[in-house]
Amino acid sequence: MPTLFDLLAAEDNPAVRVVLGHFVFVYIHPYFDGNGRIGRFIMNLMMASGGYPWAAVPVERRNEYMQTLESASVEQNIVPFAKFLASL
Repeated sequence: MPTLFDLLAAEDNPAVRVVLGHFVFVYIHPYFDGNGRIGRFIMNLMMASGGYPWAAVPVERRNEYMQTLESASVEQNIVPFAKFLASL
């Protein structure tokens, strides 16, 4: 976790911090429970600190959210996830 936060602190582009910070946090899954909720909260803190509005993943788009995370993880293609977050 300290390494993740060090890397995020060193990243100048707030959009990159948002996408990679959320993805890497849920990918490493550091806690027994609540990783998704904590990851989305951290994402919103990074969005606010970068001048972006707060965003929520609508229940209706949960499957799309999970599919884009899966694509980033399994296929090593983070573009769909970045586009999904941008659409929020």
